[in-house]
Amino acid sequence: MKLIVGLGNPGREYSQTRHNIGFMVIDRLALALNVRVEKKMLKSLVGQGQINGEKVIFVKPQTYMNLSGEAVGALLNWFRLTASDLLVVYDDLDLPPGKLRIRSGGGSGGHKGVQSIIQMIGTESFARMRVGIGRPVVPGFETTDYVLGNISGSEVQVYDEVLNLAPEAVFCLVREGIERAMNLYNGR
Repeated sequence: MKLIVGLGNPGREYSQTRHNIGFMVIDRLALALNVRVEKKMLKSLVGQGQINGEKVIFVKPQTYMNLSGEAVGALLNWFRLTASDLLVVYDDLDLPPGKLRIRSGGGSGGHKGVQSIIQMIGTESFARMRVGIGRPVVPGFETTDYVLGNISGSEVQVYDEVLNLAPEAVFCLVREGIERAMNLYNGR
């Protein structure tokens, strides 16, 4: 069983922001597998499906980004899973918009949602899929305003392409392992 967590903020006002790219990936995965991610459970919305016969739990924490670890830790305990069963999908300012990067572990890179998960579960050893959102190009534009800003019209196609690619990468990771997924999808 795998716990696949997309990071984001709950609420309609955040639904189309760059910081919610993790939620958007979960929505695309759920659509591809005809799964609903709407059951309220342990500070999250969850849905269950299967990828190649393996049970997967899709998660959208409802704790707000900086407290994501509360939801993830509770769900890992509830399903009796370990960090090796976890995949976290989130936005990354240091990758160009639309690029994917899969890793098997590492630090938070300054991402407060990932830092919260690391603190709550006590390890950095879990799989992640980072989706690039780039940095603001306007000098002096606040990073917080950028990540919480809506994806603009000129960016929609780039994000749509990566949101179509991300489920394919997750399917590969579950079916063939993280090394294969990294080889096929990193940098795409």
